[in-house]
Amino acid sequence: MKKIFAFLTENQSHIYKTFLFVMSTVLIIYMLPKGGQFKYDIQKGKPWQYENLYAPFSFTIKKDQATIEKEENVIRETSVPYFNVDKSIKASGKQEFNYLLDQIYNDTLFDVSKSKMLRISNRVFDDIYKTGVIEKIYNYEPDRLIYIRNGSEFSQSTYARLFSIQDLTTKLEATVSEKEFEDVGEVLVKLLGRTVKANISLDTKYTEETLSSEIASINPNRGVIEKGSRIIAKGEVVEGDKFQILNSLKDEYQSQIWNQSNYYWLIIGYSLLVSLVFLMLFLFLKKYRPAIYTNNTKVTFIFFNVVLMVLLTTIVVKEIGAAYVYVVPLCILPLILKAFFDPRLGLFVHVLTILLLGFVVPNSFEFMFLQIIAGVVTILTVSELYRRANLFISVGQITLIYIIGYFAFYIIHEGNIKGMEWTTYGYFILCGLATLFAHPLIYFYEKIFGLVSDVSLLELSDTNSKLLKELANKAPGTFHHSLNVANLAEAAANEIGANAMLIRVGALYHDIGKMPNPTLFTENQVNSVNTLNEIEPKESATIIIDHVINGIEIARKHNLPDRVIDFIRTHHGTSLVYYFYKKELDAKGAANEADFRYPGPTPFSKETAILMMADSVEAASKSLKEPTSTKIDAFVEKIIDAQLAQGQFLNANITLKEIQLIKKVLKKKLNNIYHLRVEYPE
Repeated sequence: MKKIFAFLTENQSHIYKTFLFVMSTVLIIYMLPKGGQFKYDIQKGKPWQYENLYAPFSFTIKKDQATIEKEENVIRETSVPYFNVDKSIKASGKQEFNYLLDQIYNDTLFDVSKSKMLRISNRVFDDIYKTGVIEKIYNYEPDRLIYIRNGSEFSQSTYARLFSIQDLTTKLEATVSEKEFEDVGEVLVKLLGRTVKANISLDTKYTEETLSSEIASINPNRGVIEKGSRIIAKGEVVEGDKFQILNSLKDEYQSQIWNQSNYYWLIIGYSLLVSLVFLMLFLFLKKYRPAIYTNNTKVTFIFFNVVLMVLLTTIVVKEIGAAYVYVVPLCILPLILKAFFDPRLGLFVHVLTILLLGFVVPNSFEFMFLQIIAGVVTILTVSELYRRANLFISVGQITLIYIIGYFAFYIIHEGNIKGMEWTTYGYFILCGLATLFAHPLIYFYEKIFGLVSDVSLLELSDTNSKLLKELANKAPGTFHHSLNVANLAEAAANEIGANAMLIRVGALYHDIGKMPNPTLFTENQVNSVNTLNEIEPKESATIIIDHVINGIEIARKHNLPDRVIDFIRTHHGTSLVYYFYKKELDAKGAANEADFRYPGPTPFSKETAILMMADSVEAASKSLKEPTSTKIDAFVEKIIDAQLAQGQFLNANITLKEIQLIKKVLKKKLNNIYHLRVEYPE
């Protein structure tokens, strides 16, 4: 049991990576389509690159979308609307008419008898309600066939035969004779205008149900291809019927019902391909980014983003529609990875993710081409992400690349721009706007995964921040020293292509451990009295060494990122506090080096190595009397060569050539600082 526990403890990092590998693979496979993958790439407007293709089985030819939409429009234009009759309207209208007529004849004397008025009104009522009365005007042609439902009975009519209330006066003139109209016309118009109500209304629900049923009954097929028939010959252009037949074959092939045996083979195939993709990612990290590979948090972050992008794209394709696939802001992936790591890793992971998405999206060649080109543009154009304008400019360039690429593909496929779906360009613009979400997403990832981006580094480099203001107030000499080291280290980092922003922040905070006892360090002493010379050398060395430990504690208390704390931890490496070691040796004749040596570790990156050089050189430069160019060059060489001889840079991935370039920059900067000025007359 102990052996198993020891094995698990010693190999927990590898076990976790294996678990991450398996879980990511399973999740991706779960999201991939579970049908046969068509082995031919259909590119409209281009010659068929494969051998002659014969039908492997009989299948139906699907109608294209334009044909189906045309048939739907014909059905919509010719479908018969249904109207409902309310029987009670006519009777209640007559009753109300009679009541109003009684009221009028009680109060007024008319030349026309009441019985004649009733006889004429009944004739008008019967004629108006013969077919039906409508109030709302519908957008139908006059000769449009309609069905009228009166209870359980249905009758046919035309829309023109329905009477509209707006035509009441015209109808009266046509129904009543000219002489009768002169006698009763004015009264009838008023009374009928108040009592004639619409008794027919459009049955919207039943009409829509009938229409939907007719549309659903459209046959999506327009023919059959028999097994063994030649579909297309090699070199033949894929267009027209050939293109539609090939797509029909592809749909039929992918929608076949797979039996259990075929399903298992499909899973095995997917497992191998997805595993290969993630294996390539692991190999790349192990060979070219070992620092990331050994950090499980960073590896988890990368895998999480790959799975997230596949998940988002799958949801859009399956739930919303394949037409919206270009709304997914896939360029956020290389953008974020570049912000936290480096451009090469960002592009490599982006390409692997696009390969996985090739199983999910339609027109995979077109999709992969556009997304890879957009990813390359993202890597090439996005620089200094902490500058907001740079992100907007880069997003504009990415959107432009999408638009140009899609336009080119459409011309290749169709040979013209007629029928171009301009809404797709709107999707590209939405994708660009969604890419702007990178800024808040970076902040979110920093909090969740404990990573550091250039945006956070820019905030930390602000000398008005609480911690740096405290350093400036308590230890002004140390603060000034840190600023000088930051300038020297930043210039050296720019020379060899290291992370200049990171090293500047590291330099600003590397000596915050001196704040608890600032006057014990020479740069903060206002007179020539050095308290450390009054106590034992060993105790003095302990105080000097403790500023590293104190710095780490202060940094953690103020929630500084680990990448910044690394500079505090390593800026003296395992070097010796030589001044007090020599003093102890001279006083007692013997001294234990371990008591005078910093605990380390030694620098393990280019940035931490540069800080060690810049810190040592800047501090030592204060002891130069009458500095000249020759003296500065000599002491820079001496200090850095001594650090090399002590093995301080063995764990840092820095070359001798880069160290020589750093020396050159430090010499130049120090010469500029200590250059002689002309003595001005008093």
